[in-house]
Amino acid sequence: MQLKIGIIGLGRIGKIHYNNITQQIPEAEVVMVADVCHDALPTHVRHTEADKLIDDPRVDAVVICSPTDTHADYVERCARMGKHVFCEKPLDLSLTRIEQTLTIVKQSRIKLMLGFNRRFDANFMKLRSLVCEGKIGTVHMVKITSRDPAPPSLAYLQSSGGLFMDMAIHDFDMARYITGKEVVQVYAAAATLTGGAVATAGDIDTTVVTLTFEDGSMAVIDNSRQAVYGYDQRLEVFGSEGMALVDNNKPDNHVYYHSGGAQSSLPLHFFMDRYTTSYLTEMQAFIKAVRDDLEIPVRGDDGLKAAMIAVAAQRSFEQNVPIMLSEVAT
Repeated sequence: MQLKIGIIGLGRIGKIHYNNITQQIPEAEVVMVADVCHDALPTHVRHTEADKLIDDPRVDAVVICSPTDTHADYVERCARMGKHVFCEKPLDLSLTRIEQTLTIVKQSRIKLMLGFNRRFDANFMKLRSLVCEGKIGTVHMVKITSRDPAPPSLAYLQSSGGLFMDMAIHDFDMARYITGKEVVQVYAAAATLTGGAVATAGDIDTTVVTLTFEDGSMAVIDNSRQAVYGYDQRLEVFGSEGMALVDNNKPDNHVYYHSGGAQSSLPLHFFMDRYTTSYLTEMQAFIKAVRDDLEIPVRGDDGLKAAMIAVAAQRSFEQNVPIMLSEVAT
């Protein structure tokens, strides 16, 4: 029997999930959608307001892709109505609100999955398996590079929650996922180097963050809002028994050698190209977990811990000191 799904928010991510479910996941059916912009809604599926979608008895699970400041409200309403939820990150910009929402979710016994799609990238999953199998030995260092090709719009930046909560939060989650360890200390340096919309929004565009795990091992993450050559996504795990790395995905792997040097293709241009398959895989995992009553692979608690690291990074940058995660109040 198909899982009946309602989707709230048909922006870039919402459309990805909508197309994946309707075209590639026969175990589920999108029965209802809601978006403030009616032009974004597909004409061949019923559309309504978000609250009415959540209340509708025909909807088994809700996929939330609306702006961040609506996530907690919608998740809480879904929990009270007994609807399972897939929600894009972050759950909220306030740690206190995230905890309040997770308490309601726990009491309701619904399944809640957070949208950290990079966990479902085949390359990163392979690195995770190498770590779990002991092939790397004891992990000493993780290096993550995550750079966007260009800054987002001013309107987006003004409501994003800042680089740490909006962009680097994926890397904070990835560091926990790859190592299987918990972060105890965060130190962040950051600057605004590109100007433009980022400067106008009062945000940062370039960061280096050092995470220290409970056993003293570390992760170093560098982020940039502007890499002129494309979407730069690399990850390295170094340990006592070896090293494994994931390089950038490219449209092809040719290298052209000539008298002036060598040339190859640039990295894929943006996240919708680089992580196309991971979005499908994560939604398949959510639907399977709901239909088969399995454990959710990315829990609300994972979202809270990544958000705590983001808050600690922002505080570290502002104070220019390392921040213990235990100091970050929730």
